[in-house]
Amino acid sequence: MTDTNKDLSPYVTLVSADGFEFHVRRSAACVSGTIRRMLDVQNNFSEAQSGICHLENLSGIVLEKVVEYFYYNEKHRDSTGVTDMDIPADLCLELLMAADYLDT
Repeated sequence: MTDTNKDLSPYVTLVSADGFEFHVRRSAACVSGTIRRMLDVQNNFSEAQSGICHLENLSGIVLEKVVEYFYYNEKHRDSTGVTDMDIPADLCLELLMAADYLDT
């Protein structure tokens, strides 16, 4: 994040297409390149000022798993031999599309 971002809240809100809200540490949410760019004040997106990202193409179930991944990634970023996350088979395709969209 840039120096102009340091006065912003350490938390952001991610909102799914079906209205579920997830309050997430900014550092965890910025695992996503898409969200990181949305929250960078130099890019002049409204999300940077409000701290709220509406992700209209992600359902609450998928966004919940994505947020779990953000924290998992942040926690194990520099670790080796980390076990895989548990991913339900019925969400695999949607999570793959979400990962592509979110640039993770």
